[in-house]
Amino acid sequence: MIGLEHGQSKTKKHGERMGTTTYVCSACSSRDMYIDYTRGEVICSNCGLVISDRSIDMGPEWRAFTADEQSARQRVGGPTDWSKFDQGLTTIIGRQNVDASGRKLSSTRRAQIHRLRKWQIRTKVHSSDKRNLAVAMTELHRISSQLSIPYSIRETSAVIYRKALRKRLTRGRTILGMIAASLYLACRVHKVPRPLEEVTEQIHITRKELSLCVRLILRYLNLKVPHSNPIEFVHRFGTELDLPGEAKKKAIDILEQARAERLTIGKDPKGMAAAAIYVASILTGARRTQLEIARTARVTEVTVRNRYKELIAKLNISTM
Repeated sequence: MIGLEHGQSKTKKHGERMGTTTYVCSACSSRDMYIDYTRGEVICSNCGLVISDRSIDMGPEWRAFTADEQSARQRVGGPTDWSKFDQGLTTIIGRQNVDASGRKLSSTRRAQIHRLRKWQIRTKVHSSDKRNLAVAMTELHRISSQLSIPYSIRETSAVIYRKALRKRLTRGRTILGMIAASLYLACRVHKVPRPLEEVTEQIHITRKELSLCVRLILRYLNLKVPHSNPIEFVHRFGTELDLPGEAKKKAIDILEQARAERLTIGKDPKGMAAAAIYVASILTGARRTQLEIARTARVTEVTVRNRYKELIAKLNISTM
Protein backbone atom coordinates (compact mmCIF):
# COMPACT_ATOMS: atom_id res chain seq x y z
CA MET A 1 0.00 0.00 0.00
CA ILE A 2 1.19 3.53 -0.76
CA GLY A 3 0.63 6.41 1.63
CA LEU A 4 -1.23 9.60 0.87
CA GLU A 5 1.19 11.73 -1.16
CA HIS A 6 1.73 13.83 -4.29
CA GLY A 7 -1.22 16.06 -3.57
CA GLN A 8 -3.70 13.25 -3.17
CA SER A 9 -6.71 14.82 -1.51
CA LYS A 10 -10.30 14.32 -0.54
CA THR A 11 -13.01 15.61 -2.85
CA LYS A 12 -16.74 16.02 -2.48
CA LYS A 13 -17.57 16.09 -6.19
CA HIS A 14 -17.41 12.37 -6.98
CA GLY A 15 -16.78 9.11 -5.26
CA GLU A 16 -18.27 6.95 -2.58
CA ARG A 17 -19.54 8.73 0.53
CA MET A 18 -17.76 7.83 3.76
CA GLY A 19 -19.67 9.45 6.61
CA THR A 20 -19.77 13.13 5.66
CA THR A 21 -16.78 13.04 3.24
CA THR A 22 -16.64 11.79 -0.36
CA TYR A 23 -13.43 10.27 -1.75
CA VAL A 24 -11.99 9.76 -5.24
CA CYS A 25 -8.72 8.12 -6.13
CA SER A 26 -6.26 10.68 -7.53
CA ALA A 27 -4.22 7.93 -9.26
CA CYS A 28 -6.90 6.08 -11.25
CA SER A 29 -9.99 8.30 -10.66
CA SER A 30 -11.87 5.31 -9.30
CA ARG A 31 -14.84 5.86 -7.05
CA ASP A 32 -14.83 2.33 -5.62
CA MET A 33 -13.47 2.57 -2.08
CA TYR A 34 -12.84 0.02 0.63
CA ILE A 35 -12.75 0.88 4.34
CA ASP A 36 -10.39 -1.08 6.56
CA TYR A 37 -11.89 -0.49 9.99
CA THR A 38 -9.03 -2.32 11.73
CA ARG A 39 -6.37 0.10 10.47
CA GLY A 40 -8.66 3.11 9.98
CA GLU A 41 -7.75 3.38 6.28
CA VAL A 42 -9.73 4.24 3.16
CA ILE A 43 -8.29 2.27 0.24
CA CYS A 44 -8.96 2.40 -3.49
CA SER A 45 -10.33 -1.02 -4.50
CA ASN A 46 -9.02 -0.58 -8.05
CA CYS A 47 -5.31 0.25 -7.61
CA GLY A 48 -4.76 -0.21 -3.86
CA LEU A 49 -3.86 3.39 -3.11
CA VAL A 50 -4.43 4.44 0.49
CA ILE A 51 -6.60 7.53 0.19
CA SER A 52 -6.75 8.27 3.92
CA ASP A 53 -5.23 6.70 6.99
CA ARG A 54 -7.16 8.73 9.54
CA SER A 55 -10.65 7.29 9.28
CA ILE A 56 -12.63 8.00 12.46
CA ASP A 57 -14.45 5.08 14.06
CA MET A 58 -17.84 6.40 15.18
CA GLY A 59 -18.68 3.24 17.13
CA PRO A 60 -18.29 2.63 20.88
CA GLU A 61 -14.86 2.32 22.41
CA TRP A 62 -15.85 -0.60 24.65
CA ARG A 63 -16.55 -4.26 24.06
CA ALA A 64 -19.85 -5.94 24.89
CA PHE A 65 -20.43 -9.68 24.80
CA THR A 66 -24.12 -9.81 25.75
CA ALA A 67 -27.21 -7.75 24.99
CA ASP A 68 -27.40 -6.64 28.64
CA GLU A 69 -23.84 -5.31 28.53
CA GLN A 70 -24.55 -3.48 25.28
CA SER A 71 -27.66 -1.75 26.65
CA ALA A 72 -25.94 -0.92 29.95
CA ARG A 73 -23.06 0.86 28.19
CA GLN A 74 -25.01 3.10 25.86
CA ARG A 75 -24.12 6.77 26.02
CA VAL A 76 -27.32 8.29 24.67
CA GLY A 77 -31.00 8.26 25.56
CA GLY A 78 -33.99 7.30 23.49
CA PRO A 79 -35.04 9.05 20.28
CA THR A 80 -37.36 12.05 20.22
CA ASP A 81 -40.93 10.89 20.75
CA TRP A 82 -43.69 13.34 19.79
CA SER A 83 -46.27 11.23 21.59
CA LYS A 84 -44.69 12.20 24.92
CA PHE A 85 -45.60 15.62 26.23
CA ASP A 86 -41.91 16.54 26.69
CA GLN A 87 -40.81 14.68 23.52
CA GLY A 88 -38.78 12.33 25.72
CA LEU A 89 -36.16 15.02 26.41
CA THR A 90 -36.99 15.76 30.04
CA THR A 91 -34.38 15.77 32.79
CA ILE A 92 -34.84 13.24 35.58
CA ILE A 93 -33.05 13.68 38.90
CA GLY A 94 -32.66 10.27 40.47
CA ARG A 95 -33.49 9.39 44.07
CA GLN A 96 -30.41 7.31 44.87
CA ASN A 97 -28.58 10.18 46.63
CA VAL A 98 -25.20 9.04 45.35
CA ASP A 99 -22.70 10.77 43.06
CA ALA A 100 -21.33 9.54 39.73
CA SER A 101 -18.77 7.34 41.52
CA GLY A 102 -21.39 5.69 43.71
CA ARG A 103 -20.38 7.49 46.92
CA LYS A 104 -23.12 8.71 49.24
CA LEU A 105 -23.84 12.42 49.28
CA SER A 106 -23.33 14.57 52.32
CA SER A 107 -26.36 15.82 54.24
CA THR A 108 -25.95 19.35 52.82
CA ARG A 109 -25.71 18.05 49.26
CA ARG A 110 -28.70 15.72 49.80
CA ALA A 111 -30.83 18.68 50.91
CA GLN A 112 -29.76 20.67 47.88
CA ILE A 113 -30.55 17.81 45.48
CA HIS A 114 -33.91 17.32 47.19
CA ARG A 115 -34.83 20.96 46.53
CA LEU A 116 -33.65 20.70 42.92
CA ARG A 117 -35.69 17.51 42.43
CA LYS A 118 -38.80 19.16 43.87
CA TRP A 119 -38.56 22.23 41.62
CA GLN A 120 -37.77 20.11 38.59
CA ILE A 121 -41.02 18.19 39.10
CA ARG A 122 -42.96 21.42 39.61
CA THR A 123 -41.61 23.18 36.53
CA LYS A 124 -41.95 20.16 34.22
CA VAL A 125 -45.69 20.81 33.71
CA HIS A 126 -45.74 24.43 34.80
CA SER A 127 -47.66 26.06 31.92
CA SER A 128 -51.24 25.29 30.94
CA ASP A 129 -50.11 24.01 27.53
CA LYS A 130 -47.73 21.52 29.16
CA ARG A 131 -50.47 20.30 31.49
CA ASN A 132 -52.81 19.97 28.51
CA LEU A 133 -50.20 17.98 26.58
CA ALA A 134 -49.49 15.75 29.58
CA VAL A 135 -53.17 14.74 29.80
CA ALA A 136 -53.61 14.49 26.03
CA MET A 137 -50.57 12.27 25.42
CA THR A 138 -51.64 9.95 28.22
CA GLU A 139 -55.07 9.58 26.59
CA LEU A 140 -53.41 9.10 23.19
CA HIS A 141 -51.38 6.15 24.49
CA ARG A 142 -54.50 4.63 26.06
CA ILE A 143 -56.72 4.96 22.98
CA SER A 144 -54.04 3.84 20.52
CA SER A 145 -53.33 0.81 22.68
CA GLN A 146 -57.01 -0.17 22.76
CA LEU A 147 -57.34 0.31 18.98
CA SER A 148 -53.99 -1.41 18.23
CA ILE A 149 -52.69 1.71 16.47
CA PRO A 150 -49.04 1.42 15.30
CA TYR A 151 -46.32 3.78 16.50
CA SER A 152 -46.02 5.77 13.25
CA ILE A 153 -49.72 6.72 13.29
CA ARG A 154 -49.53 7.63 16.97
CA GLU A 155 -46.64 9.97 16.23
CA THR A 156 -48.59 11.66 13.42
CA SER A 157 -51.63 12.13 15.63
CA ALA A 158 -49.44 13.71 18.33
CA VAL A 159 -48.04 16.18 15.78
CA ILE A 160 -51.57 17.06 14.62
CA TYR A 161 -52.71 17.67 18.19
CA ARG A 162 -49.69 19.87 18.94
CA LYS A 163 -50.52 22.00 15.89
CA ALA A 164 -54.13 22.29 17.04
CA LEU A 165 -52.93 23.32 20.51
CA ARG A 166 -50.69 26.03 19.07
CA LYS A 167 -53.64 27.33 17.03
CA ARG A 168 -55.75 27.42 20.23
CA LEU A 169 -58.31 25.07 18.66
CA THR A 170 -58.66 23.14 21.92
CA ARG A 171 -60.48 25.99 23.65
CA GLY A 172 -64.10 25.07 24.26
CA ARG A 173 -63.44 21.43 23.28
CA THR A 174 -62.62 18.45 25.44
CA ILE A 175 -59.08 17.11 25.38
CA LEU A 176 -60.48 13.63 24.78
CA GLY A 177 -62.45 14.74 21.72
CA MET A 178 -59.54 16.61 20.14
CA ILE A 179 -57.00 13.83 20.68
CA ALA A 180 -59.46 11.28 19.28
CA ALA A 181 -60.05 13.50 16.23
CA SER A 182 -56.28 13.80 15.72
CA LEU A 183 -55.92 10.02 15.91
CA TYR A 184 -58.77 9.50 13.45
CA LEU A 185 -57.21 11.93 10.94
CA ALA A 186 -53.76 10.37 11.38
CA CYS A 187 -55.24 6.98 10.47
CA ARG A 188 -56.66 8.49 7.29
CA VAL A 189 -53.33 10.16 6.46
CA HIS A 190 -51.59 6.78 6.69
CA LYS A 191 -54.42 5.13 4.71
CA VAL A 192 -55.35 2.87 7.61
CA PRO A 193 -58.82 4.32 8.23
CA ARG A 194 -60.84 3.54 11.31
CA PRO A 195 -64.59 4.21 11.42
CA LEU A 196 -65.76 7.04 13.64
CA GLU A 197 -68.00 4.62 15.47
CA GLU A 198 -65.05 2.41 16.40
CA VAL A 199 -63.16 5.37 17.87
CA THR A 200 -66.17 6.60 19.86
CA GLU A 201 -66.61 3.15 21.39
CA GLN A 202 -63.21 3.44 23.04
CA ILE A 203 -63.45 7.03 24.31
CA HIS A 204 -67.14 7.18 25.29
CA ILE A 205 -68.02 10.44 23.55
CA THR A 206 -70.74 10.97 21.00
CA ARG A 207 -70.16 10.65 17.29
CA LYS A 208 -71.44 14.19 16.84
CA GLU A 209 -68.82 15.65 19.17
CA LEU A 210 -66.03 13.72 17.46
CA SER A 211 -67.23 14.85 14.02
CA LEU A 212 -67.22 18.48 15.15
CA CYS A 213 -63.63 18.17 16.37
CA VAL A 214 -62.56 16.53 13.10
CA ARG A 215 -64.13 19.30 11.01
CA LEU A 216 -62.56 21.96 13.25
CA ILE A 217 -59.05 20.54 12.72
CA LEU A 218 -59.57 20.18 8.98
CA ARG A 219 -60.81 23.75 8.66
CA TYR A 220 -57.96 25.52 10.45
CA LEU A 221 -54.89 23.30 10.04
CA ASN A 222 -55.02 22.89 6.26
CA LEU A 223 -54.23 19.17 6.46
CA LYS A 224 -54.02 17.13 3.29
CA VAL A 225 -56.16 14.19 4.37
CA PRO A 226 -57.11 11.76 1.57
CA HIS A 227 -60.65 10.51 1.27
CA SER A 228 -61.25 7.03 2.59
CA ASN A 229 -61.12 4.34 -0.08
CA PRO A 230 -63.61 1.46 0.30
CA ILE A 231 -60.86 -0.98 -0.71
CA GLU A 232 -58.92 -0.06 2.44
CA PHE A 233 -61.72 -1.55 4.58
CA VAL A 234 -61.99 -4.88 2.73
CA HIS A 235 -59.09 -6.74 4.35
CA ARG A 236 -60.04 -5.65 7.84
CA PHE A 237 -63.74 -6.47 7.52
CA GLY A 238 -62.92 -9.70 5.70
CA THR A 239 -60.58 -10.81 8.47
CA GLU A 240 -63.19 -10.08 11.15
CA LEU A 241 -65.74 -12.08 9.13
CA ASP A 242 -63.22 -14.92 8.62
CA LEU A 243 -63.57 -14.75 4.84
CA PRO A 244 -61.13 -16.64 2.59
CA GLY A 245 -58.60 -14.77 0.48
CA GLU A 246 -60.58 -15.51 -2.68
CA ALA A 247 -63.60 -13.62 -1.34
CA LYS A 248 -61.47 -10.61 -0.35
CA LYS A 249 -59.87 -10.50 -3.79
CA LYS A 250 -63.28 -10.68 -5.44
CA ALA A 251 -64.59 -7.84 -3.26
CA ILE A 252 -61.62 -5.67 -4.25
CA ASP A 253 -62.26 -6.41 -7.95
CA ILE A 254 -65.90 -5.41 -7.53
CA LEU A 255 -64.95 -2.14 -5.86
CA GLU A 256 -62.43 -1.33 -8.60
CA GLN A 257 -65.15 -1.87 -11.20
CA ALA A 258 -67.52 0.31 -9.17
CA ARG A 259 -64.94 3.08 -8.97
CA ALA A 260 -64.38 2.89 -12.73
CA GLU A 261 -68.14 3.30 -13.20
CA ARG A 262 -68.11 6.21 -10.68
CA LEU A 263 -70.51 4.40 -8.35
CA THR A 264 -68.47 5.18 -5.23
CA ILE A 265 -68.84 8.97 -5.52
CA GLY A 266 -70.83 10.37 -2.61
CA LYS A 267 -71.24 6.97 -0.94
CA ASP A 268 -70.10 5.92 2.50
CA PRO A 269 -66.86 3.89 2.02
CA LYS A 270 -67.86 1.48 4.78
CA GLY A 271 -71.22 0.82 3.13
CA MET A 272 -69.63 0.22 -0.27
CA ALA A 273 -67.05 -2.13 1.23
CA ALA A 274 -69.76 -4.01 3.13
CA ALA A 275 -71.89 -4.44 -0.02
CA ALA A 276 -68.91 -5.61 -2.08
CA ILE A 277 -68.02 -8.15 0.60
CA TYR A 278 -71.62 -9.39 0.63
CA VAL A 279 -71.61 -9.85 -3.16
CA ALA A 280 -68.18 -11.51 -3.09
CA SER A 281 -69.26 -13.89 -0.31
CA ILE A 282 -72.19 -15.04 -2.43
CA LEU A 283 -70.12 -15.46 -5.60
CA THR A 284 -67.34 -17.42 -3.87
CA GLY A 285 -69.62 -19.65 -1.81
CA ALA A 286 -68.45 -18.22 1.55
CA ARG A 287 -71.76 -16.52 2.22
CA ARG A 288 -72.24 -14.21 5.17
CA THR A 289 -75.53 -12.63 6.19
CA GLN A 290 -76.28 -8.96 5.75
CA LEU A 291 -76.64 -8.63 9.53
CA GLU A 292 -73.16 -10.05 10.18
CA ILE A 293 -71.57 -7.77 7.61
CA ALA A 294 -73.51 -4.71 8.80
CA ARG A 295 -72.41 -5.24 12.40
CA THR A 296 -68.78 -5.69 11.36
CA ALA A 297 -68.81 -2.58 9.14
CA ARG A 298 -70.85 -0.59 11.69
CA VAL A 299 -73.54 0.33 9.18
CA THR A 300 -77.22 -0.58 8.95
CA GLU A 301 -78.63 -3.54 7.06
CA VAL A 302 -80.57 -1.09 4.90
CA THR A 303 -77.30 0.49 3.75
CA VAL A 304 -75.82 -2.89 2.86
CA ARG A 305 -78.98 -3.87 0.99
CA ASN A 306 -79.21 -0.60 -0.99
CA ARG A 307 -75.53 -0.63 -1.99
CA TYR A 308 -75.84 -4.31 -2.91
CA LYS A 309 -78.75 -3.60 -5.26
CA GLU A 310 -76.83 -0.76 -6.91
CA LEU A 311 -73.75 -2.90 -7.48
CA ILE A 312 -75.51 -5.87 -9.05
CA ALA A 313 -77.69 -3.59 -11.21
CA LYS A 314 -74.95 -1.26 -12.51
CA LEU A 315 -72.19 -3.88 -12.86
CA ASN A 316 -74.49 -6.60 -14.28
CA ILE A 317 -73.53 -9.12 -11.61
CA SER A 318 -75.61 -12.25 -11.32
CA THR A 319 -75.84 -13.68 -7.79
CA MET A 320 -78.27 -16.45 -8.66
